[in-house]
Amino acid sequence: MRLISTLTLCSSFFCSAIQAASYSVSSPDGTIKFTVDDNHAQPQYQVKFNNKPLLNGSKLGFEFQRAAPMKDNIEIAKSTTSSHHSNWQQPWGEARIIEDKHNELEVQLRDKNSKDVAYTLRVRVFNDGLGFRYEVNKNNALYITKELTEFNFADSQNSTAWWIPARGWNRYEYTYNTTSLHDAAHVHTPFTLKNADGVHISVHEAALVDYAAMTLNQRRPGTFVADLTPWSDGIKVKTNGQFKTPWRTLQIGDKATDLLNSHLILNLNEPNKLADTSWVEPGKYLGIWWGMHIGKNTWGSGEKHGATTEHTKDYLSFAAEHGFDGVLVEGWNIGWDGDWFYNGDVFSFTQAYPDFDIKAISEHGTKVGARLIGHHETSGNVSNYRKQMDDAFKLYQQAGVRQVKTGYVADGGNIKRIDERGLPRFEWHDGQFMVNEYLDNVKLAAKYQISINTHEPIKDTGLRRTYPNWLSREGARGQEFNAWGTPPNPPEHTPMLAFTRMLAGPMDFTPGIFDMSFNGLGDKTNRPQTTLAKQLALYVVLYSPIQMAADLPENYLAKADAFQFIKDVPTDWEHSIALSGEVGDYVVFARKERQRGKYSGNDWYLGAITDEQARSIDVPLHFLDADKKFEAQIYQDGKNAEWKNNPYDIQISKRIVTAKDTLTLKLATSGGTAIRFKAL
Repeated sequence: MRLISTLTLCSSFFCSAIQAASYSVSSPDGTIKFTVDDNHAQPQYQVKFNNKPLLNGSKLGFEFQRAAPMKDNIEIAKSTTSSHHSNWQQPWGEARIIEDKHNELEVQLRDKNSKDVAYTLRVRVFNDGLGFRYEVNKNNALYITKELTEFNFADSQNSTAWWIPARGWNRYEYTYNTTSLHDAAHVHTPFTLKNADGVHISVHEAALVDYAAMTLNQRRPGTFVADLTPWSDGIKVKTNGQFKTPWRTLQIGDKATDLLNSHLILNLNEPNKLADTSWVEPGKYLGIWWGMHIGKNTWGSGEKHGATTEHTKDYLSFAAEHGFDGVLVEGWNIGWDGDWFYNGDVFSFTQAYPDFDIKAISEHGTKVGARLIGHHETSGNVSNYRKQMDDAFKLYQQAGVRQVKTGYVADGGNIKRIDERGLPRFEWHDGQFMVNEYLDNVKLAAKYQISINTHEPIKDTGLRRTYPNWLSREGARGQEFNAWGTPPNPPEHTPMLAFTRMLAGPMDFTPGIFDMSFNGLGDKTNRPQTTLAKQLALYVVLYSPIQMAADLPENYLAKADAFQFIKDVPTDWEHSIALSGEVGDYVVFARKERQRGKYSGNDWYLGAITDEQARSIDVPLHFLDADKKFEAQIYQDGKNAEWKNNPYDIQISKRIVTAKDTLTLKLATSGGTAIRFKAL
């Protein structure tokens, strides 16, 4: 007979019943409590925040193709607890020093009859959220057909959700939906929601390695089940029986900005595995890129070919003159002629078009002081890329290339791999095969001291901590949709990204468009639906260690005063603070520059953006160093600015401020404010 005792042993953070069926662990500040129990047919967990239910009983377990499920007839065998508190340093990032302070619960679950261990559940609870993962060591647990993890939200009927659909043709590149929680059917993570108490939650995962990405499928109202992205044969995950899942994560806060100030995802990843990171360089770049999107140039060869030797030299000279580190060049290699979307079988990653001399370009870059940034577009044929990858990185290393943008343009579920029998198979971008393929690309690049910026990627789960040469990635609807997307990104898109996609990690959104009228103004054309000031503010709000000045050089010269902010703003930060905001409405960020190169480490920057609503926001400057004065160089929407027909109205001014001052920011419709606080 099993004894369920009410006698408990408690400390300030841990409480577990003696010989009982449930075990709990709380955050260091006591606000978050995670409990796991075996009081039901299937082990479950619950989460409370500020003593109120956040997640009700949510099931745990697995089903396998050729082994008994880890589901029913499972009991808790034993548990251990521990605490951890340390600080660690990022080689680059939104903050230099990250605090890792958490309490851990390790629970061993076993079969009731055989007493064989089924799996270990490891839980870490921080003040900003929690993560838990399964650790399995069973020889017959080879083919996972279902992960049974649930997220059963309390008070779900009165909750709001912000989401994009999972397993669609356009990967992660959708505009976000704002609905009741019950109307979110099958969604990608990060998945953001707010309950009736105003508590904000983001469900995601950390350290996604050799496993399928987790999407969330709402089965019963308010109950989401982990829905792993399958292989082409239907299996979800293929293992050798010994595996650790990614961490299933919940970032939790009283207000929306608490999510933005969380470092949970990074803290749940392993430390840096690269012995030397001195060659990993944050910075800003230009690109032979936007011209192709607006029809001025072409990726393919011909009269309008963008990637020519002379064109690239001109860009490198402009980049060096204005303080940029490099120039991205797309369309330089054989394979872009014709319908390149379907050219994955014929791309060469070492053979250039005749009008692109990579040696001469490299020499010119060395002469003027700006590097070539490489580009590998696979069009979804990863087997063709895999065969050439080593030689491609060798070529780039010889040319002095330190960063490469990779691309995996293909419809979701249409990544082409050639199997061991020589047959084509078609996989999802976020299935286990591609999870491994993306990481292998990053690891191989590191051998050649090359950093990677992945487009059409697997979602970010914090692996930049473990592999710091994985600088950035796309994974959302970026700036290019404003050139040809129908419709383009709406005004709420970027303030929405801050509270959704950006919770995963850096994004290469490619801000900085100065010519909004290449297709005409108004709200009926494909164009950035923002003001000029908002384009500047994006450099602070949407974090990436590499930021592109995405427009054409001539457009920057035409608005040189505004261009100065892009030239000044760094991409590597000592501190970052989300000051205020609401999901999809507006957001205000302050960041202090990190001492690196030309940056003294003394200046602060601020970015504020809004949706279609004009706003007036009071911002106390208490984040500034208390003992210093600053010259606030302010780039804000002009008096008559509005995004539809007057996006260029910008007011640039200066004033002396201290930490005791408050600024009132007046944001136009889809407007923004960008400020440099220059220490005096």
